[in-house]
Amino acid sequence: MNTPEGPGQDEAPIVVPHRELSAAALRGVVESFVLREGTDYGEREFTFEQKVAQVMRQLEDGEARVVFDSKTGTVDIVAAVMLGRSP
Repeated sequence: MNTPEGPGQDEAPIVVPHRELSAAALRGVVESFVLREGTDYGEREFTFEQKVAQVMRQLEDGEARVVFDSKTGTVDIVAAVMLGRSP
């Protein structure tokens, strides 16, 4: 059965201020993001904890944002410049 697309189907992701998440929820979002990011190809390998700390710093510095996609019901972390917002 085909259903027509409702309003908001093409909405941009919703930026979720990371400070409004509980510490446990934020940690879970960051850990999930780090686990999805794949293999490092740089000169130096980083531990999981170092990667988590780097992402947390990027969130604190405004270089990255937590976003919720209402169409897919997923949460992700993206570079602020990808949203057209600078730190």
